[in-house]
Amino acid sequence: MSYVLSKEDFGEINVSTARIYNTDNFNENFYYDGDDLGAVYKKDETRFRLWAPTAEKVILKLYDKGDGGTPTSTVDMVRTEKGTWYTEVKGDLNGVYYTYEITVNGQTNEAVDPYAKAVGVNGNRGMVVDLAATNPKGWEKVGYIKLDSPTDAVIYEMHIRDTSIDPSSGIKNKGKYLGFTEIKTKSPESGVLTGLSHVKELGATHIHLLPSFDFNSVDEKNPDTPQFNWGYDPKNYNAPEGSYSMDPFNGDVRIREFKEMVKAIKSQGIGVVMDVVYNHTALSADSDFNKIVPGYYYRITSSGAFSNGSACGNELASERLMVRKFIVDSVVYWAKEYKIDGFRFDLMGLHDIDTMNGIARELKKVNPSILLYGEGWTAGASTLPQNKQAIKSNISKVPDIAVFNDNIRDGIKGHVFDSEAPGFISGKYDLKESVKFGIVGAVSHPGINYSQVNYDRMPFAVSPCQCVNYVASHDNLTFFDKLIASTKGKSEEELKTMTKLGSAIVITSQGIPFMLSGTDFMRTKKGDENSYKSPDDINAIDWELKSKYMDVFEYHKGLIALRKAHPAFRIKTAEEVASKLKFIDTPDHLIAYTIENYANKDNWKTILVAFNASGNDEKVSLPLKTKWNIVVDGNKAGVETLATLQGDLIIVPAMSAIVAYDAETAKDTSGKTGALLVAIGAGVAAIAGILGAHYLKKRKKTKK
Repeated sequence: MSYVLSKEDFGEINVSTARIYNTDNFNENFYYDGDDLGAVYKKDETRFRLWAPTAEKVILKLYDKGDGGTPTSTVDMVRTEKGTWYTEVKGDLNGVYYTYEITVNGQTNEAVDPYAKAVGVNGNRGMVVDLAATNPKGWEKVGYIKLDSPTDAVIYEMHIRDTSIDPSSGIKNKGKYLGFTEIKTKSPESGVLTGLSHVKELGATHIHLLPSFDFNSVDEKNPDTPQFNWGYDPKNYNAPEGSYSMDPFNGDVRIREFKEMVKAIKSQGIGVVMDVVYNHTALSADSDFNKIVPGYYYRITSSGAFSNGSACGNELASERLMVRKFIVDSVVYWAKEYKIDGFRFDLMGLHDIDTMNGIARELKKVNPSILLYGEGWTAGASTLPQNKQAIKSNISKVPDIAVFNDNIRDGIKGHVFDSEAPGFISGKYDLKESVKFGIVGAVSHPGINYSQVNYDRMPFAVSPCQCVNYVASHDNLTFFDKLIASTKGKSEEELKTMTKLGSAIVITSQGIPFMLSGTDFMRTKKGDENSYKSPDDINAIDWELKSKYMDVFEYHKGLIALRKAHPAFRIKTAEEVASKLKFIDTPDHLIAYTIENYANKDNWKTILVAFNASGNDEKVSLPLKTKWNIVVDGNKAGVETLATLQGDLIIVPAMSAIVAYDAETAKDTSGKTGALLVAIGAGVAAIAGILGAHYLKKRKKTKK
């Protein structure tokens, strides 16, 4: 923002407030480090404090409703320390709505308190709230989900509305927070478990909720009118979205119901991750931030326009101290008040490195197991210098935060912005190194040819804990839709096989596995690649697909059980990945590796993993001549033995994964021995198929 200053006979000059805001002098005089911004409620009084250093006057306006009507009273606030304005109002104000009227440079605007913890319908007024009164019964016993390492997490991304809105969900509170409080919900037609109980059955450790803070795009006054939005258009950061509540007109209902949702999810041993969008706001010049302190909260270009690295009209200036403080205060508030277990940061590249490190530092004080990850890129050019951006190439400077790995995403299925582009599993075998890049968790590894990786020509992660591997998220086509678009003419059975193979790669890779809800039963959005505001017939989960593709679901369930049972798939350090995981030399359409000598942490001493993306069975020479128990093949996955073979050669069937372990040195006693044991002579392999899986087309019988 800039102002024109003029004086007769001396001409005019433009004075940019951005230049003033960026000075040490401004920070020294106006950085407020107190913890009492917003409305601090007590039964006998409420204290209000607003940071507005450029304001000439601030008036507190109190209302008895969250929308409409005139103020019941107004109070002149007093300018006080470090650019803050303060007043206190006697009496019990619980449930009273309020706004601030701010005059800056002769212009007066009414704005919502950025620190408001409760809001009225459509978020146009803040509300004073007794937070203790919003706690559901037993809330004090709800804790955080503990992780020894971020790599122990298995994340399942869900949208509150599309999880329950379809009749097949069998959920009563459709499209609401309370839909996640319903246990043992089933599809009325097939009887498969849905909603929260589905996630429990699958075995995921965390539910990632798409934005559920108060956002701008859905009209909360008409909750019965079908409306859909992902929620990436923030309005009030510290209050839950009203359209997911049973009563959006009552500011404390959404708080109570959000907590009930969190409590129910955690009762199943599952953590809650919030998708947060601090990189931009829905509104720009007319946003509450800008009404209160014009030009401070946003990055402004040299021409006076809003910097637009978000491609949504603006971007928050996280590097400014009071913006940074707001973001840190906000996530800490959610973590403490709502007992959130993790945060996913939208377009994290628009946040500066110091802010992200500050976020991690303060959240770890609340919960040492906090799960933090984000998008390591921007959506466009930003005025924030690239060396300060929390992007993939700089993520080593933010060691406690992970980023999404687009190398393995596009390596497995093909370029995300080209629906017809194939990936490794659909015949583009020159993407092999990109897939391997994800298999090692994006760390330095001697078995990777980085010159052939699709995007990152060097490792970006200092440990596998910084790498989130996935094939699909809410953005772009679902995995199933992408396979349909990029593999013309494939049969349903072939698409099922490819789905299993792609997920097997992700879930057995080092790093943190992430899944879009419904990937485990071939969810479709009917080819809509940008469904952020599409109707329910596109976004709603059809739970009958789970019944139709139950074998695909069981396969994913088995892969997750395998991962959770064996720490060899969850290695914590880059050094151990480089020394324990060893690739086997194979043709371009085949990836094979072992995880060796991990017996001090895993009861399977040597594990073999192989992925065959071709249409033919392929031989793999093994590093050990021993007895191998196969636990994953093209049809089934888990920890129980499907077949046993003897020797140093295995045949990986076409378009399938194989996971096996050295049974002779393993301490495992939980798996069931396969029904068939085939003896193999030197250099000759023979494996018999069980449960419908065929490991050899031809068998040669040899004597023991």
